Amino acid sequence: MEASKIRPVGTDTRLRHGRVSLALSFFVQGVVFALVVTRIPAIQDRYGISDALLPAFLAAVPILAGAGSVLTGKIVARVRPSLVLRWAQPLLLFALLGVGVGDQLWQLALALCAFGLSGGALDASMNMLGVRLQRAYGRSIMLGFHATYSLGGIAGASLAWVGAHWDLSLLASYLPVVVVLLPAVLIGSSWSTDADSEKPDPVRTGKPEGSSVTFKALLPLCLIMTFAYIGDSTVSNWSAKYLQDILGSSDELATLPYNAYMVTTLIGRAAGDFGVRRFGPVAVVRFGAVLAAAGFAVVAMAPGPWVGILGFAILGFGLCVVVPQCFAAAGRLFPNASDAAVARLNISNYVGFLIGSPLVGALGDMWSYRGAMLVPMLMILVTLVYARSFADGSARYGGVHDRSRAADVG
Repeated sequence: MEASKIRPVGTDTRLRHGRVSLALSFFVQGVVFALVVTRIPAIQDRYGISDALLPAFLAAVPILAGAGSVLTGKIVARVRPSLVLRWAQPLLLFALLGVGVGDQLWQLALALCAFGLSGGALDASMNMLGVRLQRAYGRSIMLGFHATYSLGGIAGASLAWVGAHWDLSLLASYLPVVVVLLPAVLIGSSWSTDADSEKPDPVRTGKPEGSSVTFKALLPLCLIMTFAYIGDSTVSNWSAKYLQDILGSSDELATLPYNAYMVTTLIGRAAGDFGVRRFGPVAVVRFGAVLAAAGFAVVAMAPGPWVGILGFAILGFGLCVVVPQCFAAAGRLFPNASDAAVARLNISNYVGFLIGSPLVGALGDMWSYRGAMLVPMLMILVTLVYARSFADGSARYGGVHDRSRAADVG
């Protein structure tokens, strides 16, 4: 029997439980994030935040999340990522509740500070564990985790719609979610695993023992992730305004582009791991980048709202594979320092989020919003230049070595 097939008793069950636990974590983060960003007008009204002050509050969250990700990178040098995740999840839920409970501006600031730091820590630790589990499985499973995040986003946005439709207070909207999800994450996190029994293979990866993260090697992935999140924030912040102001849609129809984008993102990620196993990560990322660019082109040239919605849907199908594969590629690039690589790479998430919305808004005001949509399109196409950064060193991701390791794991 091959050495790669020899596993301690209970290892396979532990990995399966860890996979379920981590999927739950991604789902919960998606729910919580959507409940906050989709209720921003209600938060603004409750706390009396002026339009001039609102951008400062919105910018503070990703900045603090980036700080949380950096801090996590330092913490996991001493403790396991699963321990960070176990503490970050309840803190994120309590921060959500804090947003709904308070009525003073300083209380919101405190709640958003906790939300940003815990969200960044959770984001980093989840992807660290995802990279570790994918290495343990020996096949692509990373997109599946991000698919559950998309599913959580859809669920959270739906709950937010219910709260807005029935004119519920923030506390009435958030409290039932916390009551349900808090026990779930406390129980689910007890199943989490760091997959420490699965060590990277220096022969297969070509990386010497003790290899460390270098910014030069990680830079292409940082650029790609930044550009991907610029595209994502363009959809979340400008799709409704674009459809209504540029394509002449109604208020109701203007809510559909982001929903279409989220649905196709979910579908694309749910099927993406199969594509990676069959064609390899480089081909999947290239295809996704071309498809995302085509989506932006359709949006920019759309003659009417329905074609614009189609463009945003195409964009979701293409863009959805890029970010999960960035994390997976970082883990392969630095197999003995994957936690540090993920923590540093994750900062690009928040950089892209901070840049995207102001960039498109400024270009739209100075030039045109149709033209502004072509800028993230060109950024996404940069992915094609650095596509080899996603190579895994085998002819196909699901190569002979990987399949022999994955055969015993569901």
